Amino acid sequence: MTETRSIAQLPSVPPISASPAGEVYRSVVEATELPRIIRITDNLYAAAFSLMKLLPARYIIDRAEVAGVLTPGTPVIETSSGSFGLGLAMVCRLRGYPLTIIGDSAIDDDLRNRLELLGARIELVEDHGAPGGIQGARLARVAELQREFPESFVPGQYDNPANPAAYAMVGDFVTRTLGAVDCLVGSVGSGGSTCGLAASLRLREPSLHLVGVDTHGSVIFGPAEGRRVLRGLGNSIIPGNVEYTAYDEVHWVSPAEAFHATHDLYRENGLFMGPTSGAAFQVASWWARHNPYSTTLMLLPDEGYRYQSTVYSSSWLNETGIVPVPNTAGPRLVEHPDEAGDTWSRLIWARRSYESATDREIPA
Repeated sequence: MTETRSIAQLPSVPPISASPAGEVYRSVVEATELPRIIRITDNLYAAAFSLMKLLPARYIIDRAEVAGVLTPGTPVIETSSGSFGLGLAMVCRLRGYPLTIIGDSAIDDDLRNRLELLGARIELVEDHGAPGGIQGARLARVAELQREFPESFVPGQYDNPANPAAYAMVGDFVTRTLGAVDCLVGSVGSGGSTCGLAASLRLREPSLHLVGVDTHGSVIFGPAEGRRVLRGLGNSIIPGNVEYTAYDEVHWVSPAEAFHATHDLYRENGLFMGPTSGAAFQVASWWARHNPYSTTLMLLPDEGYRYQSTVYSSSWLNETGIVPVPNTAGPRLVEHPDEAGDTWSRLIWARRSYESATDREIPA
């Protein structure tokens, strides 16, 4: 088997913290890969990234270079229809690696243009109903290209342990900034950010409560039913980087709820972020209100510019029939993933295995 290589501030009001004066970064990657820590309420904080997945993309490339499996000119092939692909394209462009992105129709024209301006070649595949859905189809095409170009390197965001490992530096940054965190809330797609950051934060606070945010139609925390409309979180495959025994509870949110929360995040706090951030904000706000003596941190993965013609567009929302609505009742507590329904639901996962929580084996 061929090995793949694979803020004007009043003078009398000091800032809570500040970056070192006069610091010059070596690249845009170094300048933007860490989040801004922003206080939202008395006990709720946001780790707001410009592009969160830039961090694991850079880290994975670094590790491959150190291991000698990624050398000048090596082709890089990866599956992505969102922010990981963009982060990877930035890193590969800066370091001179030819990049092919295998994606699907979730790559909108604006994102495709940004990727291509960075030199990436984009290949789109369709979901033909095979096991694993669209992600399965994308991974199958990556495998075909691997066989065709055996000298290529595949970052493998879903299964590469360097993905969660990259978030150790975020954990160090958060600990230096906030101290101990009691609860971490984040959307789950590949599992890298929530599992990786939780592992790092638990070095200081082992009892840290990890809340994973998923969406209906995703297979990650149980069987999917229907089409997954809310993209950027959830999955049609189960990534190897999802460490089930790390999660204390799981929430499923609907597109209408998440889009409303995304708008509220901007209206109430001026944070112009994407829908996965809105989903995390919806859940984290609820959790922080119900746990007022706990420090809650939510992950906001990317900014909202990519979504101006969709989530932030009333015409697009009308065309798709999605009416952003708040869920004022809060999540419905369920005892099994099968009971999640199609609105905001909450399950006490209790750091169980997938098999224990779902009464099923992990799908092949």
